[in-house]
Amino acid sequence: MQKAVEREVFKHLYGSVAEEMGVLLQRSAFSPNIKERRDFSCAVFDEAGHLVAQAAHIPVHLGAMPLSVEACRRHLSFAPGDVAILNDPFHGGTHLPDITVVSPVFVEHGRLLGFVANRAHHADVGGMSPGSMPLSRELYQEGVIIPPVKLVDAGRTNQALWDFFLANVRTPRERAGDLQAQLAANRIGEQRLRELASRYGVERVRSNMSELLAYSEKLTRHGIRQLPNGTYPYEDVLDDDGLDDKPIPIAVAVTIQDEEVVVDFEGSAPQCEGSVNAVYAITVSATAYVFRCLLGLDIPGNSGCMVPIHVRAPEGSVVNARFPAAVAAGNVETAQRIVDVLLGALAQACPDRVPAASQGTMNNVTIGGWDREKQRPFAYYETLGGGMGAGAACSGASGIHSHMTNTMNTPVEALEYAYPFRIARYVLREGTGGAGIHDGGNGVTREIEFLQDAHVTIVSDRRESRPFGLAGGEAGQSGRNVLIRKGREKRLPGKTTLAVRKGDRLRIETPGGGGYGALKEKQAR
Repeated sequence: MQKAVEREVFKHLYGSVAEEMGVLLQRSAFSPNIKERRDFSCAVFDEAGHLVAQAAHIPVHLGAMPLSVEACRRHLSFAPGDVAILNDPFHGGTHLPDITVVSPVFVEHGRLLGFVANRAHHADVGGMSPGSMPLSRELYQEGVIIPPVKLVDAGRTNQALWDFFLANVRTPRERAGDLQAQLAANRIGEQRLRELASRYGVERVRSNMSELLAYSEKLTRHGIRQLPNGTYPYEDVLDDDGLDDKPIPIAVAVTIQDEEVVVDFEGSAPQCEGSVNAVYAITVSATAYVFRCLLGLDIPGNSGCMVPIHVRAPEGSVVNARFPAAVAAGNVETAQRIVDVLLGALAQACPDRVPAASQGTMNNVTIGGWDREKQRPFAYYETLGGGMGAGAACSGASGIHSHMTNTMNTPVEALEYAYPFRIARYVLREGTGGAGIHDGGNGVTREIEFLQDAHVTIVSDRRESRPFGLAGGEAGQSGRNVLIRKGREKRLPGKTTLAVRKGDRLRIETPGGGGYGALKEKQAR
């Protein structure tokens, strides 16, 4: 009993380190994307690079971050005062705008206790279009690529690397501010872990990390044993890759056998020419998220959860792309569809515990250009909420970020203060959730009026396909993108890039969530 109490106390101690890192990062950041939308994540790792604790941040970041720490451990040798940086998707990253900062934590006599790390989405890291979310054909077009490298070496900043990075982005002042905030977040994480070691002793802190990992594995195995054995297949599609209009299938077969699970994506499309390719880290991250939701949040979220879950993703496929594939949209769009197919598969095993599909897209909008009033470049990035899928017990929430994004809404006031445009309309899309015993949530309409000429890129999905319902529930409505110029509306593709003029309006209509349960049963009641 005493050991269980101590483990619970340390679980919250480690978690508080990650949470405090996040608070500092948010309050110190320069960009609205980080300080308002909170598009960042923080976590604590043991000396072997296993995720020990995480803050309640972004699932797609947190599930992939252990591979970033692993890449740093593999490529670098650490000493006190070092800080590593990377964004390379093929070395533990997700997509180039997500920059990860990893710091070792050393205690007395130079002993390595563990690592702290944070990942933040930067609104621009160079590349062929402002916002670094282009309709690209290869990684090189998406921005500056940073392999695992030391940004700080024994306490001294690598000024050449710092200058090189800032010379390759459109908004260097903002990028420098956000990077400084990331470094500050890691410093407070290091400080808090050292305080724990000083208070409780190094070995006690280490042993409780190991205990917590083993405990999560044990609980995960127990949860899997409650599921019926069998193989459960499912397939869904992405609308397209942004370069042609062919749908892209993503297939999965989930095999449950006693206390182990194999998640096999054989049958998914080959990697694409466009940027919807996901690296292996993304596929693992989405899988970890789904099973964490399914098995319950009482299980501490750490690397122990994934020990009994084995992910097989064919190399060279859209869910495990080879270098130098374009991957900007894989992190945001393909991750959402991976979640959908996993939920569709697991609904066959435990239908009462799995909701219908949510909007299935992050509705990415990037806008960039030259702010004539402030006489400097700007780069804006945002994802938009939509409808969540309904479940057996409740209707889906409306106008909310779901699944692999856990970001917040950008307040209209903050957006209009920072950028040369205004929000002309922002409302729920009533009636877009799928009907059922429990209705799916509604999407939103966000209409942006441009006060200056700019360049826009939209990366969205579920503009052709619809979020599926379950147990007889209807599918949610698909989304729409519309350009309004001089009062005339033009329907835009789900993935597109275009020049806009002063006075133009861009309207993004996001999808609704799927319904749950047959509507006729609801009417009969």
